[in-house]
Amino acid sequence: MTEAARQDAVSLSLRVVDDIYAIDLDSWDRLAENDANLADAVRGPSNPFLSHAFLSSLEDSGCVGERTGWIPQHLILEDNQGVIRGIAPAYAKTHSQGEYVFDYGWADAFQRAGGRYYPKLQLSVPFTPAGGPRLLVGHGENANIFRAGLIQGIEAYCDQTNVSSAHATFLREEDRTAMENADWLHRTDQQFHFYNRGFSTYQDFLDTLASRKRKDLRKERAKAVENDIEIVWLTGADLTEDAWDGFYRFYMDTGSRKWGRPYLNRRFFSLVTERMADRTLLVMAKREGRYIAGALNFIGADRLYGRNWGCIEDHPFLHFEVCYHQAIDFAIERGLTVVEAGAQGQHKLARGYEPVTTHSAHFIRHSGLRAAIADYLEAERDEVEHMNELLGGHTPFRKG
Repeated sequence: MTEAARQDAVSLSLRVVDDIYAIDLDSWDRLAENDANLADAVRGPSNPFLSHAFLSSLEDSGCVGERTGWIPQHLILEDNQGVIRGIAPAYAKTHSQGEYVFDYGWADAFQRAGGRYYPKLQLSVPFTPAGGPRLLVGHGENANIFRAGLIQGIEAYCDQTNVSSAHATFLREEDRTAMENADWLHRTDQQFHFYNRGFSTYQDFLDTLASRKRKDLRKERAKAVENDIEIVWLTGADLTEDAWDGFYRFYMDTGSRKWGRPYLNRRFFSLVTERMADRTLLVMAKREGRYIAGALNFIGADRLYGRNWGCIEDHPFLHFEVCYHQAIDFAIERGLTVVEAGAQGQHKLARGYEPVTTHSAHFIRHSGLRAAIADYLEAERDEVEHMNELLGGHTPFRKG
């Protein structure tokens, strides 16, 4: 360790803020993994969900806050000169909704045994099952020191506020390793991602599939746009309020039926357009001059993130076309290397998406609860590994 690193290590302090505007935008986005390869129009963190623009839109619209049970508790690591060295975007939670890594069973068991599981601390992007950094420390030579400092601060926060636990979900490797080194519990799950292996066209992708699978996808895509359905991409200046009105109708209809309460409100989508329109993509389906279905995506430095879908008319295979095939088309055209298509969904496998293991880490204060969860997670990790191996043998790609 250098002398400068030793000095930083002994002079770091942590504070907690309940408002993202307590941290200046430049410091936030600098630590949230700026990527020089981004086009000027989309300058900012390579992961759009970790940007000040996205997270402030959630706060300003009221999608997170006391009313929704996602109370901002962002942890800030500073040196003795007041320079911000690390940030952990975090939320005190009074429930387990909108996380996509399910711990309802843990909460129920602990509460039946007389414990209090809520509130807990959640290190994640609200309502967003996408991988990314959870400890924002930039890429300097002392990043690991700052990462460790944030972890120590999170544990101290839990002890001082008497919350039951801290949960960091959809982790990248650096954060996962640091948390495991701090003896946090490791959990795995499964998603399906598309990998652009240097394809110049959609046909290049099709050529990697078994013959029958190619025919199936061609038929499926043709069927999806029957009845004079037109598919359009809206990003940047094309993201009009009229388009958002249409998408919001779809989103509310799907969310109300699937979850009982959609997480995002109409104002959020307008704020996203104001702050990050060039990193936002709506794939919309039109018929007879009106929007009938759509999918919301966000654009990163090297990947496309599929988020929400909805429709007001049912047409065969339209969901697959709008959400999955069009995302592949867009990624190939833009030279993006990965499409993360959201949580779960084995139906994505037949459409060129491959099984991927996701990771989370959990700090559990109560020793008895921790021991029980540790045993459960060991078995769960084995099952996830087995399922990924099994599904990996059933991809549509040519063998050999």
